[in-house]
Amino acid sequence: MSPEPHATTPVATPGKPPGQRGEDVIHNIGYRNYDGPRLGRGYARTSLFEQSLRGAYGLGRSAKSKVLPMLLFAVMCVPAAIVVAVTVFTKAKEMPVHYNEYVILMQPVIGVYIAAMAPQAVSLDLRFRVVPLYFSRPIERGDYVGAKYAALSAAIFVFTATSVLILYVGALLAKLDFGDETKGFALGLVCCLVFSVLHGGIALTVAAATPRRGFGVAAIIAVLTIPYMLVSALQGIVASQDNTSAIGWLGLASPGSLVDGLQSKLLGGDNAFPRGEDLTAAQTSAYALLTVVLIAGTYALLLRRYRKAGL
Repeated sequence: MSPEPHATTPVATPGKPPGQRGEDVIHNIGYRNYDGPRLGRGYARTSLFEQSLRGAYGLGRSAKSKVLPMLLFAVMCVPAAIVVAVTVFTKAKEMPVHYNEYVILMQPVIGVYIAAMAPQAVSLDLRFRVVPLYFSRPIERGDYVGAKYAALSAAIFVFTATSVLILYVGALLAKLDFGDETKGFALGLVCCLVFSVLHGGIALTVAAATPRRGFGVAAIIAVLTIPYMLVSALQGIVASQDNTSAIGWLGLASPGSLVDGLQSKLLGGDNAFPRGEDLTAAQTSAYALLTVVLIAGTYALLLRRYRKAGL
């Protein structure tokens, strides 16, 4: 709505002649009804997605908000650049670190980034009670959850895929086989996508459970890091006892090892399991099924969480 020229209507105060002090005035600010285009839910979803994605890197916010995501982004990319430099100058026949393997190795850095950005995406909306304001517009609960889920997943994908792109460019500069490297790069992007969607859903679900950003950060780090460390330790123990069949099943207990096992079997990578233990057909099916269940389950839990928050 846009204001028309300001107008006033004097109203005399009872018992006083008009024109004297004490005269009451009715202000007519003359707002006109909005007659522009109604952009609807699609525009609202897109705007919320863009705003959340930019916020994951501190764009459009204060300089202080950009420090942590950009610092972590540099920490993620610099080792990839070093790998490229070593490959080019030593004229190696292959990359010392493959595309899928790099993402798995850099999980601690990725975990810190996810833990810092997921609460930023949802916890502040809950803390300051602005979620009902979103739902007062032509946007529904599914639109809000879908936009936030997609934005965080996209932010994680950019965070991981950029370093994979650096490795690919380095492989081409080193004049490695174009076909093999392009195939590996494509499979690496698929690995990044699966990793991003799975971890994004888990992190948002944990962050949406509390409006306190600090609690959300600590909880996400615990959920993503502690199970992975325990699984790695238990896999090492059972491997030392030659119980190799249990190594694959233990990998189901953490998101990181879940993606690791899945990419090694379906995306042509090497896993970080002790002895490089390969998954059986039954284990591969279990890994794929659990991944789908976790993605769908976290989305359903977010919808349930915001059914209450939107009231």
